Amino acid sequence: MEDRIEIVEGDITKQEVDAIVNAANTTLLGGGGVDGAIHRAAGPELVAETRAIGGCPTGEARATKGYRLPAKWVIHTVGPVWGGGKRNEDNLLASCYRNSFRVARELGVKTIAFPSISTGAYMFPLERATEIALKETKKILMSDKDFTKVIFVCFGEKAFKAYQEIYRSVFKD
Repeated sequence: MEDRIEIVEGDITKQEVDAIVNAANTTLLGGGGVDGAIHRAAGPELVAETRAIGGCPTGEARATKGYRLPAKWVIHTVGPVWGGGKRNEDNLLASCYRNSFRVARELGVKTIAFPSISTGAYMFPLERATEIALKETKKILMSDKDFTKVIFVCFGEKAFKAYQEIYRSVFKD
């Protein structure tokens, strides 16, 4: 299973995969961070399609075309804003990964790239979010052989090192 996971530091908009996951806001109309970068790289057609979708609740996922991105699809998921861990944040974040994989499966996606959902402006603690992301991914990969590559694209060295370290504890135990 480890050969199906990759952790890289880089730009998610440059990933040559079937689908990239966008850490979106509930409007799906673009924003800062990963969301803004994906919208800029995909071009104005993306916002036109997301406007037609009409938003997305926290923990759920919606798909659009990738337009000018190397990826054919963008799977938009809305992570929780960190509120101290008392507002179901862990379950909502886990739901983001489960629903993103579900949408990917429905689209026939084999290769997918994820950012670190909710750890930027939404301030979810990085290590806690990383553990949730990797544990949910492990569960999916154990039961679904169709996903051939899952890439975690980290923005910055701190996130990259956190993913590498937590990967070892989640997948090597």
